[in-house]
Amino acid sequence: MASDIEIARAATLKPMPEVAARLGIPDEALEPYGKTKAKISASFIATLKDRPRGKLVLVTAINPTPAGEGKTTTTVGLGDGLARIGKKAAICLREPSLGPCFGMKGGAAGGGHAQVVPMEDINLHFTGDFHAITAAHNLLCALLDNHLYWGNALQIDTRRIALRRALDMNDRALRNLVVGLGGPANGVPREAGFDITVASEVMAILCLARDLNDLTERLGRIVVGTRRDRSPVTARDLGADGAMTVLLKEAFQPNLVQTLEHTPALVHGGPFANIAHGCNSLIATDTALRLADYVVTEAGFGADLGAEKFFDIKCRKGGLVPSAAVLVATVRALKMNGGIAKADLGAENVAAVTAGCVNLGRHIENLKSFGVPVVVALNHFTSDTAAEIAAVQAFCAGLGVEAILSTHWAEGSKGTEALARKVVELVDGGSARFAPLYEDALPLADKIETIARRIYRAGSVVFDKAAREQLERWQEAGYGHLPVCMAKTQYSFSADPTLLGAPEGHELPVREVRLSAGAGFVVAICGDIMTMPGLPKQPAALSIGLNAEGQIEGLF
Repeated sequence: MASDIEIARAATLKPMPEVAARLGIPDEALEPYGKTKAKISASFIATLKDRPRGKLVLVTAINPTPAGEGKTTTTVGLGDGLARIGKKAAICLREPSLGPCFGMKGGAAGGGHAQVVPMEDINLHFTGDFHAITAAHNLLCALLDNHLYWGNALQIDTRRIALRRALDMNDRALRNLVVGLGGPANGVPREAGFDITVASEVMAILCLARDLNDLTERLGRIVVGTRRDRSPVTARDLGADGAMTVLLKEAFQPNLVQTLEHTPALVHGGPFANIAHGCNSLIATDTALRLADYVVTEAGFGADLGAEKFFDIKCRKGGLVPSAAVLVATVRALKMNGGIAKADLGAENVAAVTAGCVNLGRHIENLKSFGVPVVVALNHFTSDTAAEIAAVQAFCAGLGVEAILSTHWAEGSKGTEALARKVVELVDGGSARFAPLYEDALPLADKIETIARRIYRAGSVVFDKAAREQLERWQEAGYGHLPVCMAKTQYSFSADPTLLGAPEGHELPVREVRLSAGAGFVVAICGDIMTMPGLPKQPAALSIGLNAEGQIEGLF
């Protein structure tokens, strides 16, 4: 079969006005970025605020293998499947980060015959949103260091500066730095570092803001550091919020593209699924819900991270009410959770699949606890055998959930028609009784413990002394109402990536907490989490280049 990029390049794309018309978006509401990409104007979006919302469907997954289990591909395939059976559907996705594209995981525009296109543009510079976010973030950093240079009138404690610079690339050498060296003309020497742009609080803010005024307010609340008395210093104190908003004005508008089958897709924003909430922008999702009857979106990593944050942060902040959840599973990931090494995943092993289904069952139970009906999408790989597929379906049936084989990678919407019909059945059945996991009033430390015990099945939560004290200070300072954003490995319910399956009674270590006051959540870092990834020994960048026709090769 042709590669993802070959399939995408062979596609015939429709003009953007024709794609937009499927959602009732007029030509004058489009701001074109070439022939195959457009932004939806803010003035048009403002006219939609009184329209009723359509039905929201979340695509999430079990704990993945390092290559991922196909949430984005399934999201695209399901959107196409809904359109195939005659539903007015839209898809909402995150924008890919350049870091993984040139690293190990590759792009994030779907795959096979379930892709959003133009694939090369979406995976690379797209409409420049990430560059704008990087620039706005680093403008704040520059203004902070400039303030220090010119006398530090705000009396910022240079030992307690929380702000780090941002770059949309995997580069481990930038994790920890000393800036301001070379004498007085170059600023105040201090320890610093870089995070990848998707881990920037500016990214999370853009993805949770309701409009430009809200964006400015949230940017102004970013805490850049503290004074010696531990009082916070914000971006507004530095006078940075207005200029940052100017840099983000166009980036804040959702991007419209299409799938290979011309289903409209709003691809916008991309917060890190560990240090942030891992969902596309609230404004894109809300816009799609005002325009379509069914909106399919995804949340990063497994359901223990992505779905929990989608429900407890994005839905809470945006007043969203999901109608159903699609849980993506693969035979290979179930084998891995059943104890099989990565090198042996291609061989049939029904016993390992059955053993690994405990991970699937845990996610099903967790999703149901939010009051949302669930269907399992078994993302098909050619190495899957009939016996392995039957084992998964039998396990799910025992839990009262249907597992539907989905072949969208190979067949496009034809391969998700059964899944689409089941989703419609669940959504239209009206059985959703959605409720977040905890109330706003619950103290911050208790929110962390609630997630740890009810979602991860931890036996205990061990807070680093400094983390516990910091939570208490934030509680007293009026931040206690914020939701918490858990940062841990995506490979396990625990903080140990080697502890697969469905562990119980483990210890969850909270080694650090960070305040994202502008985004509106508190981050709890559990175990070893990198906010600036590194490249593997053989990064994907080594295989990417231009062919004799000037076309990109090697992007996947």
